[in-house]
Amino acid sequence: MDDQKRARQQATLARLDRFSRFTDSSIRIPFTRFELGAEALIGLVPVIGDAAGLVLSGYVLLEAQRAGVSGATKRRMLRNMLVDFVGGLVPVVGDAFDAIFKANTRNTRLVRQDLLKQLGAEAPRRFPWGTLVGLSILFGVITAAGVALLA
Repeated sequence: MDDQKRARQQATLARLDRFSRFTDSSIRIPFTRFELGAEALIGLVPVIGDAAGLVLSGYVLLEAQRAGVSGATKRRMLRNMLVDFVGGLVPVVGDAFDAIFKANTRNTRLVRQDLLKQLGAEAPRRFPWGTLVGLSILFGVITAAGVALLA
């Protein structure tokens, strides 16, 4: 791989890292390890927020296309986008799922893995199940408190 192509790929990954951090983990919840992003906050608006999040996720897919990732990687990215969108539609639990699943971060990781694979290297991956459960409980408590206040 030539140096110019490698530099373009590194610039793409840097843009995707910044974008993913903003949409998925730019806001830390005080006194916890939980981080939310703009997409989780936008997702609080029923249906419209989830659709906006889907559009935002399209940016990562566009950058992946420009970087020349494989078709298999792009299909996995589309699957992540769909899971994030559908999961976010579920009341209460969907908001927690949106905050935990972090589709943009996952898709940025997939782009990075694909580009590393092109270079002959591999990168590790894992899903934070404990965080998903914790945030589901947190959002459930917040929702229950809001309903109790309105009643």
